[in-house]
Amino acid sequence: MKVLPQDLVPGCLLIKDVMGKTVYPIIPKNTVIEPIHIKVLNDFQVPYVEVASRLVSGDSYDAKEVDPNEVENEETMVKDRSQSSHAFFDYYVHAVKETKLMFENWEKHPQLDINNIRQLISPLVAKGEESIKSILELHHYNEKQNYYYHHMVAIAVISAFIANKLKYEKSERMQIALAAFLSDAGMVKEGSHVYKKDDVLSEAEYERIQNHPILSYRMIEHEPYLSKNIKLAVLQHHERLDGSGYPLGIHNDKLHPYAKIIAVSDMFHAMTSERNYRKKQSPFKVIEEMMKDQLGKLDMKVVEALVQSIVYFSNGTKVRLTNNDIGEIVFIDDKHPTRPMVKKESSEEIIHLLHNQNLYIEEILNS
Repeated sequence: MKVLPQDLVPGCLLIKDVMGKTVYPIIPKNTVIEPIHIKVLNDFQVPYVEVASRLVSGDSYDAKEVDPNEVENEETMVKDRSQSSHAFFDYYVHAVKETKLMFENWEKHPQLDINNIRQLISPLVAKGEESIKSILELHHYNEKQNYYYHHMVAIAVISAFIANKLKYEKSERMQIALAAFLSDAGMVKEGSHVYKKDDVLSEAEYERIQNHPILSYRMIEHEPYLSKNIKLAVLQHHERLDGSGYPLGIHNDKLHPYAKIIAVSDMFHAMTSERNYRKKQSPFKVIEEMMKDQLGKLDMKVVEALVQSIVYFSNGTKVRLTNNDIGEIVFIDDKHPTRPMVKKESSEEIIHLLHNQNLYIEEILNS
């Protein structure tokens, strides 16, 4: 929906770049609006912006829409996101809002309505499986203060997406998504002062957090409508192949395949998301770090399924780099697929990402 800058409220999600007279956006799409953004838009006299019809909190956003034909500077806007992306975002923010309500209810009455959870995430998982673009944009939607609710929903989507790439049947993909969603449910027993802390955890708090897989498992242990596979995956989702994980420190041969998928999804979303004590990172940077630093810890077949889905570049793909340069991929090295050669849009300069290790692809811009 197209609205005036003065009608924006914190929590609106931009779904188009706001362009000025430079090659870089004044504010890029997928930005969650804060008061400073509203000031910038007014200072630059931007006539209107396009935002999603819901806030990232899941609440409806009611504002008067403007008629583009009555507003000058139509060129300040770029291509529409696809209808499927809009639908995914709507499902996503609704799921996060409902998850927050569930979580708050669990604090008083720790009883799960598995059928309700299944109905909540099932359409979202189906939408997520349709588009890698939706997976790549998930980290933009995160709210720092509501991180865990976003995390529960996002890793369910990512886990099912990876499971689909690994050729799991639909029924199993739903089991994996359920296990991913429930894997952090035990956080509720640690109290909000721990899981909502706006700073790095102390050593004692971190030790407490390492107990949450057991607490999550105990919440679902006697649920008759959950399979043993789901329960094991919840218990083991922070275990690692080399035994360095928690809470039990078990090794590869005892790890359930579902848990291996959730481990990758959990880490990928956590590392790409903005937290109170850390800024969000490029998905492509995170993929590189996971492949390098988690060798022997994560199942590389699972990581590779994610990599092959995300790094789907071809020559001509338009991308935005982490320094906000926009360019077109002109060469891809099969040995280093996340580090292609990019020709800048503003000049004929060729940037070889392999030789610029502090620069990453931030976003794929092709529709």
